[in-house]
Amino acid sequence: MKSTLFASAAALALVSSAHAQDLKYPVGEGDFTWSAYEELSKLDLSGEVITVFGSWLGAEADSFNAAAAYFEAATGADVQYSGSDSFEQQIVIDAEAGSAPNVAIFPQPGLVKDMASRGLLAPLTDEDEAWVQENYAAGQSWVDLATFPDENGEDHLFGLFYRADLKSLVWYVPDNFDDAGYEIPETLEDLKALTQQIAEDGGTPWCIGLGSGAATGWPATDWVEDMMLRTQPPEVYDAWVSNELPFNSPEVVGAIEEFGFFARDDAFVQGGAGSVATTDFRDSPAGLFASPPGCYMHHQASFIPAFFPEGTELGIDADFFYFPAYAEKELGNPVLGAGTVAAITNDSEGARAFVDYLKNPIAHEIWMADGAFLTAHTGANTATYATDTARGMGEILLNADVFRFDASDLMPGAIGAGAFWTGMVDYASGEDAQSVADEIQSTWDSLK
Repeated sequence: MKSTLFASAAALALVSSAHAQDLKYPVGEGDFTWSAYEELSKLDLSGEVITVFGSWLGAEADSFNAAAAYFEAATGADVQYSGSDSFEQQIVIDAEAGSAPNVAIFPQPGLVKDMASRGLLAPLTDEDEAWVQENYAAGQSWVDLATFPDENGEDHLFGLFYRADLKSLVWYVPDNFDDAGYEIPETLEDLKALTQQIAEDGGTPWCIGLGSGAATGWPATDWVEDMMLRTQPPEVYDAWVSNELPFNSPEVVGAIEEFGFFARDDAFVQGGAGSVATTDFRDSPAGLFASPPGCYMHHQASFIPAFFPEGTELGIDADFFYFPAYAEKELGNPVLGAGTVAAITNDSEGARAFVDYLKNPIAHEIWMADGAFLTAHTGANTATYATDTARGMGEILLNADVFRFDASDLMPGAIGAGAFWTGMVDYASGEDAQSVADEIQSTWDSLK
């Protein structure tokens, strides 16, 4: 149900005339949390210029600017966003030169950690940390992911996650499941049983492809990361990411072999196990839509519908379910994903106020309504999601007990974007998990 308009003209006057024309959704209308917007007007930042730099371009930049416009309208501030596809290089150059923007939006926390250790970022407060713990699903996970040592070796929260991506998904065609009488598995035990049942029925359970040009192998890293979170506690996952737990440890080898259960059985994969390493990941979900089905399930992140056949209607022609956890291991509902981190690179009253705004439900809901935005913010109204598909993904984030960032993105480039990728191709091609893990660890050792 749509919210009613604010009753008083005073409430409507919260939108300054200078910015009212820039607001995408009229204040007081729709399912947005306008009471949270009203609170913004108590802060007068008239004349304050806040520079923000990130990697968003095109439609993403438009959506961010649409969300920032409400902060401008309520406070009188001027938010100036610029984006670049060379963000990672440019933000370091600017910070070192003393010309950094007030706020930077990092595509992943690895660079945040590096810049924090060099004294190039301003830490957030204890109050910010408490807020994240209380207002984000699996809040401690989000705190942990943005807490790093400063130049003195003291840990601080250095960023606020704004916009998340979801990887722990399995895609399927509902009609195919209905025709075969299959049900959505609720546990990893059930998922393995379903995999075996489909094969016994003469079907092929999975489409898997690791091909991606120079980045071939990366889809398998997502499988292994999901399996690490489903077989080990989150602190073990963290130790693996930092190599405190060696890559060739039994825990990691076991996670690789869990991936192998699905990927190394000829009966379980379209084209047979030998096709996994050579099938392009963009082509791999095509089997879902063949008649008869070339496969029944595909494990991939929230972006994969971009490679579904033209005209595919999500929720009808294709849908997804949460990649489930083992019931017997009692590790809760872990979620693998990614996200962008807002950090202060040039401290000011406006910078602090804008990062505070990113905690406001409105900052999330405006982009949620625009599409292509997920959040773990428990105060954001899920009714504002643009589609039922996005809402369903958002619910997975909200139901997570643990959230962890894509491990390969946090590892040194030579590992996460190198040896890990090639090792997974070798494993999918028949090499044993221990040998693959030994080789990856040997590469890591060579970096020390």
